[in-house]
Amino acid sequence: MNSILFLISAFAFSACLTAVIIPKIILISYRKNLFDAVDERKVHTGVVPRLGGVAFTPSLVMSMTLVFGIHVLLNGTSGLTMGQAAQLSLSLCALMLLYIEGISDDLIGVGYKAKFVCQLLAASMIVISGIWINDFNGFLGVNELAWYIGMPFTVVLLVFIINAINLIDGIDGLASGLSIVALFFLGVLLYSKGDVIASIISFSMLGTLLPFFAFNVFGKVENQKKIFMGDCGSQTVGLVLGMLAVRYSMSDEVFSTDMPNVLVLAFSAIMIPSLDVIRVMIGRIRRGYNPFLPDKTHIHHKFLALGMSHRTAMVTILMLDAFFMLLNLGLVNVFDINIVLIIDVVLWIAMHMWMSKIIKVRTQRM
Repeated sequence: MNSILFLISAFAFSACLTAVIIPKIILISYRKNLFDAVDERKVHTGVVPRLGGVAFTPSLVMSMTLVFGIHVLLNGTSGLTMGQAAQLSLSLCALMLLYIEGISDDLIGVGYKAKFVCQLLAASMIVISGIWINDFNGFLGVNELAWYIGMPFTVVLLVFIINAINLIDGIDGLASGLSIVALFFLGVLLYSKGDVIASIISFSMLGTLLPFFAFNVFGKVENQKKIFMGDCGSQTVGLVLGMLAVRYSMSDEVFSTDMPNVLVLAFSAIMIPSLDVIRVMIGRIRRGYNPFLPDKTHIHHKFLALGMSHRTAMVTILMLDAFFMLLNLGLVNVFDINIVLIIDVVLWIAMHMWMSKIIKVRTQRM
């Protein structure tokens, strides 16, 4: 069977499965009063279930393993090396760990220390399996990385990405929309590199998120059709995105690509949430606040302050995310990785300076 057909099958099965599971989760949430608490930081009103992420991991695992099982039956061999089998099995263990921790957090609450330990363990499983950044592609003049530098760095990076996706989940469709764009981008890149298994994971998760996006953005609270992904969803999606980005950026003897500067290209997919977390934390430190305490300074809050509706802000940020991906896709063929990153950061800072100026003028006029 053609590998593209496997990708389509994984995507379609995952989408159908999630579309069936989410209404059941909404029904149970209303019967058991499992709702997202409304506080001064939330931009939504009314009671909304926050267990949408409960559907993500089962849909991903079932679609991926079903497609892979069919592949083995038709071709008579798994086609996996020992290294790939270890990566797949340990990645699934890491995913299940965050899935269980996320459900516990959404239902009864989990302390930040326990949550951080689970994230570290999950990230460590990914790295131990053999998925870690082993080449900086010339970033800061560094190319090949030794394992004792690359592996700890990747653990920290994965934990950062997990929390970045969690923190960007502030308005309807934003976290899932950014993840959908990133998963499509990474899925295509991984397929072009020849890493079909990782590409299947990407398109399976993409299929999982699309039905959720529809319920999250277009579902009506009064009709009991709306749902949030919760920490269970944002953390597992963050882990998958981080793992796929690292997988594509690796220098690998089995899967190779002619594309230069793959490190910056891979992480273009999650540039918006990553840069936003860094900007927000720097801003909190400058104001003398705890960088880990929540506030209303994320990028979606700024677009709302400009007078945009929630949906307009969400679509604008998704378009901005796609812009950075396409921009970097063109820039990596022309410039050194350091120049590409400088261009990205300068554009990011200039945009926020412009928005802050407009918001200040609007506030003074009110």
